[in-house]
Amino acid sequence: MWVWGVFIAFVLVFLALDLGVFHKNDHVVRSKEASIWTAVWVTIALSFSGVIYWLFSSGLIDNPTNLTPNDAVLKYVTGYLIELSLSVDNVFVIAVIFSSFKIPAIYQHRILFWGILGAIIFRALMILFGVALITKFDWIIYVFGVFLLWTAYKMLKSDEENFDPKKSWVFRQIKKVFPVTGTIHGHDFFVKRMGINAATPLFVALIVIELTDILFALDSIPAILAITADPFIVFSSNILAILGLRSMYFLISRMLDKFRYINYSLVVILAFVGLKMLFSSYVHPPEWVSLAVISIALISGIVASRMIPEKEDN
Repeated sequence: MWVWGVFIAFVLVFLALDLGVFHKNDHVVRSKEASIWTAVWVTIALSFSGVIYWLFSSGLIDNPTNLTPNDAVLKYVTGYLIELSLSVDNVFVIAVIFSSFKIPAIYQHRILFWGILGAIIFRALMILFGVALITKFDWIIYVFGVFLLWTAYKMLKSDEENFDPKKSWVFRQIKKVFPVTGTIHGHDFFVKRMGINAATPLFVALIVIELTDILFALDSIPAILAITADPFIVFSSNILAILGLRSMYFLISRMLDKFRYINYSLVVILAFVGLKMLFSSYVHPPEWVSLAVISIALISGIVASRMIPEKEDN
């Protein structure tokens, strides 16, 4: 258990440095800064594969699925890439939420910081619950497989332009609990008006993003569980990808129109993982196959977005 404690402490230290030192003062995160931080988080996450190898080769961590050190590293990297790629779709939704509630760019990092902190807690609970289900009920993996295929189908048919956060069920429930102001009051989530605490658009955006992330976790966590049921690999790969989501948002949110085909990459990834779950009792591909399929799908979507010209409206 000490390994879990050290890892969680490592995450908390980085979060404290993030808000208390590097982003102590509210400011607009420019593309250059976002690029640097994205590179830092990706480097940290990929370097952590060395820690995974060391832990599984030294026997310092429980190994309930009897993984070799090399297999553990492949599963960790594959799980990390799955979560990172699925986070791209999350970026699209976050951009729509910020635009809908007219959140100034200077306060967006503050909202994402607290949103990520909440996401870590919720995802930890969902991962432990998911691992427990797979461990106790073998058949649940088929349920996850069907769910991922259905998600891939919905993603293929969906139209993000129809998503309006202000018309969502979540927004209506928030207004029933708190009075909501129509204006921004600095970086405050609440303001006192006539002796009553009222939620600002920043708090509303935070709650909508938080609950939206839970919905995304319903896709990403079963996807990673298709790769491995080792709880530490699932947790560490998921959390390290989530920690880099903020910088990735500021990096690619300004270029959303340049990633027109990335949605098809996510469809392929979810469909592949879903099929892998459904046929897990009959087909056992090498670990590098999953890593290759996910990498090729993601790269293909990026290349297609850059190479294929956008159709002009008549």
